[in-house]
Amino acid sequence: MGNVYTVSQVNSYIRHLFEEDFALRTISIKGEVSNCKYHSSGHIYFTLKDKDAGISAVMFAGSRKGLKFKLRDGQQVVAVGTVNVYERDGRYQLYAKEITEEGEGDLFRRFEELKNELLEMGMFHEEYKKKIPEYALNVGIVTSPTGAAIRDIVNIASRRNPCVQLYLCPALVQGEGAVTSIVSGIRRLDAMKLDVLIVGRGGGSIEDLWAFNEEAVARAIFNCNTPVISAVGHETDVTISDYVADMRAPTPSAAAELAVFDYGEFLQKLSRIKYTLEKSVRNQYVCKRSLLENMLLKLEKMNPQKVLFDKRQQLDIDTDRLKILVQRKLMFEKHRLALAAEKLNGMSPLKKLESGFAYVSSEGKTIKSIEQAIQGKILDITVCDGQIKAEVLEVSNGREDDN
Repeated sequence: MGNVYTVSQVNSYIRHLFEEDFALRTISIKGEVSNCKYHSSGHIYFTLKDKDAGISAVMFAGSRKGLKFKLRDGQQVVAVGTVNVYERDGRYQLYAKEITEEGEGDLFRRFEELKNELLEMGMFHEEYKKKIPEYALNVGIVTSPTGAAIRDIVNIASRRNPCVQLYLCPALVQGEGAVTSIVSGIRRLDAMKLDVLIVGRGGGSIEDLWAFNEEAVARAIFNCNTPVISAVGHETDVTISDYVADMRAPTPSAAAELAVFDYGEFLQKLSRIKYTLEKSVRNQYVCKRSLLENMLLKLEKMNPQKVLFDKRQQLDIDTDRLKILVQRKLMFEKHRLALAAEKLNGMSPLKKLESGFAYVSSEGKTIKSIEQAIQGKILDITVCDGQIKAEVLEVSNGREDDN
């Protein structure tokens, strides 16, 4: 057996070969930017590709001063730098020192053209967006059965609500046949009349996600009667499916959060509603009972028997009061009558007769003057104890006697 080398020795040897190659020390490479990531350290990691191949590239933070634009997927650029080997991983990559923009790539142009076309057709309008049900129990999923997306969705759905039923329609999410597979999955699950669908996949380059930028997939989502949540790639990835879907989720995990309601929170909410409802019922019961008691009191007061009893009682009171008033009035009148009688008695002719006076009349007429006393006429003289008949013998004027 010949010499045996370590991996580090081999990678170091290959790195020296790259460094000694004059053509790779300063090289300009033209290609389309893909899978561009801005790292928190300030470095930019991306891929340069054409229709047949791709090469990994990095621009360190120290070289970004010369970059006059924001690097993003779909741009056609020329990167000037050095091709060398990253020993730790044993892969070669372009260490870019300068990047100039040459124009947008073909995929990006296709994306913008389709986006504008569907926008003009009104497929992105809010009026066509269906509301995602708050309490979905049957959730359909169109994605790869072996990808990280389905695992994340299942894990989150199981944690949030084990009662929710998930229906997976396996689909190709990239490469040849992906568009047909995704469209078929959407239609099959839509026919099952589920509560909501999740359509998507995990992250990747613009090429990996391209199936979700195809018009056929966009139309399948738009024509779907079931509300659709689009969950394609990472938060920074945006596809045509995101625009046409009823709701966009930044990741498949976020889609599961949006589609599957939290059973624990649901029970807490239900408990709060129950408490509020019971409190409301108790308050209503107390209020209605108080109202009923007031009405019973009013009814009792208006009861004919009660009214009759009250009237009878009042009549008895009034009768007693009237008796007292009558007695008082009678006593008063008796007293007044006694006084009047006494006064009248003092003015009575009988009293005069008892004092020695007499009442003289003739033929029923009172004799008040000597002119009425004709000689020979019979007079009736009434005294206190009887009558005396007398004949007029002589009439004289008492005044003449005085003379």
